[in-house]
Formats: sequence, C-alpha cells, structure tokens
Amino acid sequence: MKHLPYILAMMLLVQACQEQHEHTAPAVNPRDSVSMMVSYGVNTLVSDSGMMKYRIVAECWEVNQAKNPSRWIFEKGLFLEQFDEKFHVEAYVQCDTAYYFDQQKLWKLRGRVHVRTIDGLRFSSEELYWDQAKHELYSYVYSRLVTPDREMEGTYFRSDERMMHYTITNSKGSFVKGEMGESEGDSILSAPDTVKAKKRLPTTPAPKKKL
Repeated sequence: MKHLPYILAMMLLVQACQEQHEHTAPAVNPRDSVSMMVSYGVNTLVSDSGMMKYRIVAECWEVNQAKNPSRWIFEKGLFLEQFDEKFHVEAYVQCDTAYYFDQQKLWKLRGRVHVRTIDGLRFSSEELYWDQAKHELYSYVYSRLVTPDREMEGTYFRSDERMMHYTITNSKGSFVKGEMGESEGDSILSAPDTVKAKKRLPTTPAPKKKL
C-alpha cells in the first residue's frame, strides 16, 4: 500500500498528458506580405506596347502582388530614362522613392524628384504622379519648373507626358529671364532687395595749428 500514492500520481500524470490540446495559430500565407520578386543592382529596359520605352536603374526593385493594389517598389531610389520611337533619350527622371501601380499604370515618385528633358526643361518637387494611362504628369505639392526662357513655381502642377504643355497654379512668381536684368543661368525669382545708404559728403581736414 505504501506505493499507492505513487501509482495514483502516475495515473493522473498520464491522464493529464492525454488531455493536453495543442495550441496553434493559423498559418501565415507568404503571399500576405512577401514580395514575389526582389532584385538588387537593377539596370534593365522596359517595353510598352511592344516598344522599348524606358531604362530603369535602381539599387533595389521589389514586385509585390499581394498588396492591394499590386505594385513595384523602389525604396532606395530610382533613375529612369525615357526613349522616343527611335530609341533616343527624351527625358531623365530621378527620385528617392518610387511606386508603380501596374494595374492602374500609375507612378508615384517621392522625395527629391527631378525631371530633365533634352529640350532643357528642369522640374523639381517632393512628389510627382505619372499616369501612363492618361499620358499626364501632376503634383499637388510645391513644384518648380525651369525652361530656357521661363521659371515658375507653385503648389499645383499638371503637364502632358512629354512636358510640352504644362500648367502651374497657385504660383509664387513667373517671369521671362532677362526681364529683370539677371544673367543667363541665374535662378533668381524676384529682384534682390536694395539697401539705400546715405551719401557721405567729403570732409575738409581741419587746419593745422601753428606752433
């Protein structure tokens, strides 16, 4: 009888082990968060309607179809060249971060966004949308546009895809270079403030005293 407590304890332990339930969490589908493709050191050509239209250069390129909407992600910056029908470079685009929503054919460029065309046009902003379906560019933040004969800046910008026809509203200033006398290449948007100083009259030295 002295072993009875031990026997009862062992029976209770075995019964407890048999009644344990495994606690598990629902499986995480890799497509819920993981990009289907991640490429590093990218330098590739991209076609549109069967024609080579762009060159993409990026440190990291992610393609994520799990997000809604699906998108390409360039978190570490993007450099893009745009070509014409004869494969001549038409424009350069550079930014700190870029997202391309492939279903909508919409680019969202953020950070230090710079666009430059072969015609000498330069555009800079902190955000720019490029709608390839509608063939237009637009921005709702401060933007600055410089052409060979004009400089404009404002908080709303819209243009065609080739930046041949553009509009900037809520502008701070706009003028043709040379109207204010600045030299070519200056980016002054307003005449510099002038400070008027009183003209000093010449003074006559005091006569020397005779000893």
